[in-house]
Amino acid sequence: MGPSAPDRPAPSPWILRFAPLVAADAGCVLDLACGSGRHGRLFLANGTPTLFLDRDLSGVEDLRGAAGAELLRADIENGPWPLAGRHFDAIVVTNYLWRPLFTQIIAALQPGGLLLYETFMRGNERFSKPASPDFLLVENELFERCRDAFDIVAFEQGEDSAPKPAMRQRICAIKR
Repeated sequence: MGPSAPDRPAPSPWILRFAPLVAADAGCVLDLACGSGRHGRLFLANGTPTLFLDRDLSGVEDLRGAAGAELLRADIENGPWPLAGRHFDAIVVTNYLWRPLFTQIIAALQPGGLLLYETFMRGNERFSKPASPDFLLVENELFERCRDAFDIVAFEQGEDSAPKPAMRQRICAIKR
């Protein structure tokens, strides 16, 4: 059983800010590396079908069988991309970075689809994990990876104090 609501981390203010850009009649949202599903649950609560993907689904098991929820267990770092041929109206990724997936993530978004991505960047090693450069974006990396295929709605990077001090990078972008 997944964590109860009081034990579940609060949704990111960045995701909350831009979630309304997902159309009310959106076909499906992907919560990639979903963890407890704190972001996918926002869309599901608004009636948007949501696919929760992670290698460990224990944080979202309470959603199994819920209307509009699809749970997919997959090790996307060591196995094949499990979503070949599927397309989403929005993809949400937070606190996760596996650079080899950027091409698949971009390809999985419908034209007009929304990418909401927020994760750690270089400099975070001063505060906590992750500290390895393999899991920290370099300056402007999300912007550079998105600029050719997306219209950038908003981009931020730098030190952030909430929910705890960290170096983060965030982007909200619409696929052309």
